[in-house]
Amino acid sequence: MDVNTLAVNTVRVICAEAIEKAKSGHPGLPLGSAPIAYTLFKEHLKFNPKDPSFKDRDRFILSAGHGSMLDYALLHLFGYDVSMEDIENFRQSGSKTPGHPEYGHTPGIETTTGPLGQGIANAVGMAIAETRLAAEFNRKGFPIVDHYTYALCGDGCMMEGIEYEAASLAGTLKLGKLIVLYDKNNITIEGDTDAAFTEDVGKRHEAQGWHVQYVTDGNDVRAISKAIAKAKKETEKPSLIIVRTVIGYGSPKQGTAAVHGAPLGQEGVTELKRNLGYDYPPFTVPEEVKKHLAKYAVQCEKTQEKWNELFAKYKKTYPEVAERYLAFTENRLPEFLKDDALFDFAKPDATRNTSFKVLNRLAETVPNLIGGSADLAPSNKSDMKSREYYSAENRAGSNIHFGIREHAMAAIANGMALHGGLNVYCATFFVFSDYMKNAMRLSALMNLNVTYILTHDSIGVGEDGPTHQPVEQLAGLRAIPNMKVFRPADGKETAYGWITALTGKGPTCLVLTRQNLPQYDNSNINAMRGAYILEKEDGEKPDAILLASGSEVELAVKAKAALKEEGISVRVVSVPCMELFDAQSDEYKEQVLPPSVRARVAIEAATPDCWYKYVGLDGKVIGMTTFGASAPFKDLLVKYGFTVENVTAKVKETLGK
Repeated sequence: MDVNTLAVNTVRVICAEAIEKAKSGHPGLPLGSAPIAYTLFKEHLKFNPKDPSFKDRDRFILSAGHGSMLDYALLHLFGYDVSMEDIENFRQSGSKTPGHPEYGHTPGIETTTGPLGQGIANAVGMAIAETRLAAEFNRKGFPIVDHYTYALCGDGCMMEGIEYEAASLAGTLKLGKLIVLYDKNNITIEGDTDAAFTEDVGKRHEAQGWHVQYVTDGNDVRAISKAIAKAKKETEKPSLIIVRTVIGYGSPKQGTAAVHGAPLGQEGVTELKRNLGYDYPPFTVPEEVKKHLAKYAVQCEKTQEKWNELFAKYKKTYPEVAERYLAFTENRLPEFLKDDALFDFAKPDATRNTSFKVLNRLAETVPNLIGGSADLAPSNKSDMKSREYYSAENRAGSNIHFGIREHAMAAIANGMALHGGLNVYCATFFVFSDYMKNAMRLSALMNLNVTYILTHDSIGVGEDGPTHQPVEQLAGLRAIPNMKVFRPADGKETAYGWITALTGKGPTCLVLTRQNLPQYDNSNINAMRGAYILEKEDGEKPDAILLASGSEVELAVKAKAALKEEGISVRVVSVPCMELFDAQSDEYKEQVLPPSVRARVAIEAATPDCWYKYVGLDGKVIGMTTFGASAPFKDLLVKYGFTVENVTAKVKETLGK
């Protein structure tokens, strides 16, 4: 047995042994696709295991994240900080080897995968980022940004709608340095793919503008390597390499659905090793494999050393450009709070418009800002007027036409953020965040600084009716850990929302109105604390507190004035971001919402559930408990109780009047 075959079988056996020890996992994909992934790592992938963050490394994504042990076995063999002890603790609490790959948790993992198809869309985002940065910084003789993006996927990824969306855009953008390796074993959990998936995936991708190759034998490492080499030479089209494999290869259950997601059993592992001619103790890497790959690890370090030398020369030749490159990759940001133009608003305006003004001011000072909309830029107000559009013909653009592909858009934005060097945003109508939800959840899970511009935020959409009026979406996004949901009440709050998004950790949703809102003299930097006193009470202590976000703050302010005429002293608290407010000290929270004032009414044109933690048992919430309707928005506000009269009545009820 030659050393490369032995290495492939080592990957297979280690995966099977780790899954068996955990009594949990998915051996089918690792056993079938080990030759694909090993060949990529050994023959083509540019990386340095001693420095997983090497800027010009190739990116590898295991889109079929259930096969995570394949990734961990390769990372171990190729010298990353993933020990055999880590592998033996596969899927155990606190280990480096969780059930699906997790970004930021295991060295060498480029993105969190598991929801099928997401990884391919992430890869599209990474490939876009590579071309954008290359256009910005490469100079003749200095290819500072020059790497490939690879994704390994299975039949399940190819069935997901997000893959269709992402592949279509990748073909349109001619992302020639994107290479997807398709482990085609024709098996899913429910059995043969013929039951639900008979399309010609290759022809579909050809129609989408991809270069497609076929490898008929998944164990033929030479054929796999040749196909990858050929794909790397195709610069005008993304590449799909379809490799015919056998799920669970070498095991007694090979070729069946039974091997997809269950351990082989100890007898099955023993038979696997016998079938592969692999006679070594459990969790053992043969010495000849260690020596073989140790030599390769040295080559990897030299690859980065060469790039470091190239960058040193680049820095001397183009010092200003090199400094700009470092500013991009280190995400250096200006001192936003000193930029008075960000907060210069006088007339009533929709927060989607004030966001547009802020965004375009930021475009002047944040050079690595990039983003776009799912075909709604004129409505979302999400384009940077001073920047060109990114395309196959113009890689230097910073506005992106994502097309009507909300789910892929969010996952592609994640990919760009993961690549590094860019400050990323994307936009759509708030109600269509439902299409994006899984990718947004992964933004939060990975703590990525992606900004989501979500406009047309309530029943204020009016005539478009309930299909376009978000009701439950605020509660849904607020329920995601690490997600900041910022619903500003005016221009200054919108600016503070943008600053929060760019300077904080994790994703931020800017939830914005279509209808005009007032500009408040008292809105201020405390918006970045999530909630603050917008209008103080008359006298030493408020009789009641009105809480609201976004467009409903105006209603709270008007109700305060009406109640003052009746001798009731009210404090108005603007709550643009619950997540930020909840993170404040108890002292600050009690200053804003003193426990002694139990008469509280919250107002928001959305599902009321989120507000009860603030109003308590004695308080009330004016919200939406039904879908909306098609009518002018002012009529809808009256229909659903968003009136001064209703607010004042609720306040009086809490006061027992």
